[in-house]
Amino acid sequence: MADNRKHDDKKSPGTKPPGDDGGAGGSGKGPIPPPSVKLSRGLMSWVMVLSLLIMLFFLLNGTRGRGREVPSWETFKSYLENDGFVLVPETTPDIDEQVAVTVHDDRITGIRKPGPGSPTGESVWVRIDALNREFYIKQLDEMGIQWKAETGTSVWMQLLISLAPFILLILLIWFFIARSMRSAGAGPGGMLGSFGKSRHRLATKESINVTFENVAGVKEAQDEVQELVAFLENPKKFQRLGGRIPRGVLLVGPPGCGKTLLAKAIAGEADVPFFSISGSDFVEMFVGVGASRVRDLFKQAKENSPCIIFLDEIDAVGRRRGGGFTTGGHDEREQTLNAILVEMDGFEANDQVIVIAATNRSDVLDPALTRPGRFDRQVVVPLPDLLGRKQILEVHSKKVTMGPNIDLERLARGTPMFSGADLAAVINEAAILATMANKDCVEMDDLEESRDKVRFGRARTSHKIEQEERVATAYHEAGHAVVQTLVEHADPVHKVTIIPRGQAIGATFSLPEKDRYGFGRKHLMDTMQALCGGRIAENRKTGDISSGAAMDIQQVTRFARYMILQWGMSDKLGFVHYAGDEDREALIADRDYSDETARIIDEEVKRLIDEAYAKAEKIIEKNWDETVAVAEALLKYETLQGEEVQRLTRGERLDKPTVGELLEKEACRTTNPPPSKKPVTEEQSDEEPTGDIMPSPA
Repeated sequence: MADNRKHDDKKSPGTKPPGDDGGAGGSGKGPIPPPSVKLSRGLMSWVMVLSLLIMLFFLLNGTRGRGREVPSWETFKSYLENDGFVLVPETTPDIDEQVAVTVHDDRITGIRKPGPGSPTGESVWVRIDALNREFYIKQLDEMGIQWKAETGTSVWMQLLISLAPFILLILLIWFFIARSMRSAGAGPGGMLGSFGKSRHRLATKESINVTFENVAGVKEAQDEVQELVAFLENPKKFQRLGGRIPRGVLLVGPPGCGKTLLAKAIAGEADVPFFSISGSDFVEMFVGVGASRVRDLFKQAKENSPCIIFLDEIDAVGRRRGGGFTTGGHDEREQTLNAILVEMDGFEANDQVIVIAATNRSDVLDPALTRPGRFDRQVVVPLPDLLGRKQILEVHSKKVTMGPNIDLERLARGTPMFSGADLAAVINEAAILATMANKDCVEMDDLEESRDKVRFGRARTSHKIEQEERVATAYHEAGHAVVQTLVEHADPVHKVTIIPRGQAIGATFSLPEKDRYGFGRKHLMDTMQALCGGRIAENRKTGDISSGAAMDIQQVTRFARYMILQWGMSDKLGFVHYAGDEDREALIADRDYSDETARIIDEEVKRLIDEAYAKAEKIIEKNWDETVAVAEALLKYETLQGEEVQRLTRGERLDKPTVGELLEKEACRTTNPPPSKKPVTEEQSDEEPTGDIMPSPA
């Protein structure tokens, strides 16, 4: 069985970057002064300590790099006389000698030859008096030691030169941190990417090619936002009788239903600037940046009024304050929300700035955000109904080459609970499938395959299943199909298959005859019986049960608990709501009833499931021959349509070629040459395709 309540998330629109900003606010008031953010003393202390540690580290390393200091000149002379020093080529162009030591202003350095006292050849140096430098040079000449002079640099000067890059790097880091912290709340012009500047995207009518003609399936929401376009085009028309257009409009609905598309259509219809930003763009690592971006966004919007501000996924910053598990202190999200509340409350009557926000979690928004005066109006953008789905399919099919046998109404009936994004994906996937099959146009088979692919995943045609498991799957799906066909109030069967798709190795698809906005007790009980039929038929055939009924058990249990806890369909518990508050943010489940009531709830849930299981068991037992016929047909054809299942339950037989036979004939037609005019022998005329070839899905 299939669960038809999954949706795709929508994508945020991409528009061109904003232009230059500046100037005075449109309300006649001066620009809001940015908050001053002082650099924390604790942070500065840590930076200073870190800088000192880095300098000390390189100082010690630099001291080690200069070698070992010899205590006296006599010791250094003994090294020269006894061990000898390594000769280094002289770098001066006009001297072709090799030197052993280097004479500086305040020291003489050299590298000892490897030996017993210096196994690796260490660098040694002796401190000398700069005034007696000639004395030491004279002694070196008397000893016959080659030397070279380097004057003008001291030990501390060399150390300073070696540490200069690191000191400069530390100062730069210190400078950038100080500037970024000071400019975090300063709006435009700050360092490191202008933290306080709004990251909105500005779009105009020329850059948006979406109008109300591209929006379908949400007629009521479309009619309601038409007022915004009329106000932006002619505001005096509404002010004539003293009316005031809503300052904010909140678009609420499941993901993929067209909230962002509707907002872009408003901008496409009204020739006004369109500021688009996501709720997560306000949040930054520094406290106060989100509020600064809100102020900057509204300042630029007032300067460009009339205009539209679109806040996508506003629940990222607009969640209810004081709830959840906050740890106290400054909360960046709450400061951003406070800034939005203040800016929306500060609109003047002639500002002509309309704020449109979109969310699929309106239940978690702060009440101060949804009160009249801020988001005055909530426009619901629901899942499309049958007519809406057909209109959406027609809009998206205009871009695709469709075949003559396309029935969009049938496809719309077969896609209940699909969002607009799902339907767009169905058309796109069908076009891809037809292209890969080298077809000239999209056919109905491509649309149905793409619908199943979007809902349940791609068919795993190369997945090899053992024959025993294949038989169990066939009888499992046959049990679903037979019970669902024979009960009165369940949705009719559309297709049954044992081809693996997604995570399932078989599936039974239903095709609702109409859109349901509520569930009756009879419909729920019959659906629960159909869910139980798979386990019953599989157990009767194989004498064993498997994990293949996990999803069936989950759906049956969910239906039973909804019937007891929320819908009051238990005679013993009565007309009482026992489900917890879904809006409550708590780790512990909310339960407002006693342990005795909890025990009765568990008993009632099990009673409903047992009742559905017993009824399904009687149906399978009474119609076992029909179940076997459907299962054997599944093993032969792998996929059955709804009308074929009905024929089998009426005792009729199916007479059509299997998938394997069709593929074999197609292979023979493409590989063998055209038949000659030779007479056909009797042996050749009696040949039939081998029946032991397992059919593979097309």
